[in-house]
Amino acid sequence: MTGRDERPGEAGAVGRVPEAGIPKPPEVSGVDLARVALRAAKEQARARGAAAQQRKQARRGGGLRSGARSDGRDPQKLGSAINRLITERGWETPAAVGGVMGRWPQIVGDDLAKHCVPLRYDDDPAARVLTVSCDSTAWATQLRLLAPQLVARLNADLGQGTVRMIKVVGPGGPERRYGPLRAPGSRGPGDTYG
Repeated sequence: MTGRDERPGEAGAVGRVPEAGIPKPPEVSGVDLARVALRAAKEQARARGAAAQQRKQARRGGGLRSGARSDGRDPQKLGSAINRLITERGWETPAAVGGVMGRWPQIVGDDLAKHCVPLRYDDDPAARVLTVSCDSTAWATQLRLLAPQLVARLNADLGQGTVRMIKVVGPGGPERRYGPLRAPGSRGPGDTYG
């Protein structure tokens, strides 16, 4: 016993069985945990620095002044401003995957890139699925066969566990045509087979 009164069903109870219907939060590990810790440390350091700066200027009398050294109010290059925004918002993984979509031909090769295009990336920690559309069923089959090697190549480029699965979408069927000789409610030629 820890010396506390612990009742079954409370948050601190030992050997507690999770209640049904309550989803467990996703576990953060590896690179994601390191990113979260680094972001928290940077925010704490920034807060300590800002508080020290305010105390220093309050002693001198007066408000916030510009000086010879750079501070957060100085103009910045666009690239560094965007990188700071990405880091502050936690958009590292989506931005990296967006870069992969821009470099798709270099990653998969020119032949495959001509016929297969990345559509979207689901960055949910449980899924992390890259959806790719192909222009024919033959290329969709080829990409399904190459998917494990492609996932390994993407994870080597982006960081382990960034992409867990590639979902391949083949070409859609022909567009539905509605004409004067169609019966109302008809699904076309498929409605007579079954």
